[in-house]
Amino acid sequence: MDPLIAEWQERIRSAAAAGERLVLRGSGSKTFYGGMVSGTPLEVAAYRGIIAYEPTELVVTARAGTTLRDLAAVLAEKGQWLPCEPPHFGPSATVGGMLACGLSGPGRATAGAVRDFVLGVKLLTGNGEVLSFGGQVMKNVAGYDVPRLIAGSLGTLGLVLEVSMKVLPRPVAEKSIRLAVGEREALTWLNRWGGQPLPISASVWHQGVLTVRLSGAAAAVAAAQEKLAGEALDESEAAAFWWALREQTHDFFSGEAPLWRLSLPSVAGPQDLGTTLIEWGGAQRWLRGGDPATLRAAASAVGGHATLFRGDPALKAAIGVFQPLSAPLLRIHRRLKTAFDPHGVLNHGRLYPDF
Repeated sequence: MDPLIAEWQERIRSAAAAGERLVLRGSGSKTFYGGMVSGTPLEVAAYRGIIAYEPTELVVTARAGTTLRDLAAVLAEKGQWLPCEPPHFGPSATVGGMLACGLSGPGRATAGAVRDFVLGVKLLTGNGEVLSFGGQVMKNVAGYDVPRLIAGSLGTLGLVLEVSMKVLPRPVAEKSIRLAVGEREALTWLNRWGGQPLPISASVWHQGVLTVRLSGAAAAVAAAQEKLAGEALDESEAAAFWWALREQTHDFFSGEAPLWRLSLPSVAGPQDLGTTLIEWGGAQRWLRGGDPATLRAAASAVGGHATLFRGDPALKAAIGVFQPLSAPLLRIHRRLKTAFDPHGVLNHGRLYPDF
């Protein structure tokens, strides 16, 4: 066993015995996300490096402390990438943080979420056990799909040690276009296009402008560009735009007002809740400020939910980051927490206030 893993294993076991809580910390790039935690920090970014990479099999396995920047560089050498485009939010963002937060970028709506690219995971649980789930091939799950479960669990179920992921070749051609259109019409167009064989890989609407990215075979991209019309962006401008959207350096995300993320059915109409930026074909909607109760009620009314993505500690403590769970779902979460972290050692409060 690697000395680092043995050290963390002993640290977690001693914390469990003493009733101590630990706060897992990688690079710290996403500490703003999730609820308020208390406990002793456990630094876990030192376990890094790519263990295996098979470009012909489209599979890579990396230690959790490996930076996303380093992983992307290795994949780029073979013309491959993670199409879910996980945001970094900092130069030292890690593979473990990517999985724990489960956040995806502009390509999520068409390529899939982070969890869809996870094949296997090695985990150090809250009682000090090292467990492996899944594997390094596409069809490797019998029973409960734990690797997908870990995505978005925010370190409350275990310390991620290693991750095996599916990767894909980069698109041969790519072009981004812009169209001037109102919010309601943009949502109508996006849903209509979603039912057509168009190579749309990302979309965003903000302040009367709809930007669409087309990716795939050169002929398909050219045909779609002609069909959709609009103003074409040059390559460097498009790359900068989608990077700014992924990393939230776009002007919309600046300022101190709370940032809300609404996950809604793509067919839901405009919500008229404030300044809005719409991604993922209408399924992800960002808002600045607003009344929490109103936002969550509006999201629930159309079958969605609202998350306080960025906000000050007082607001997080008052309303919670994630929309409250129904009683049956809360029971499932509690049972999972008990199974993986029976002593409540890891990241208490990061996902929900009481576990």
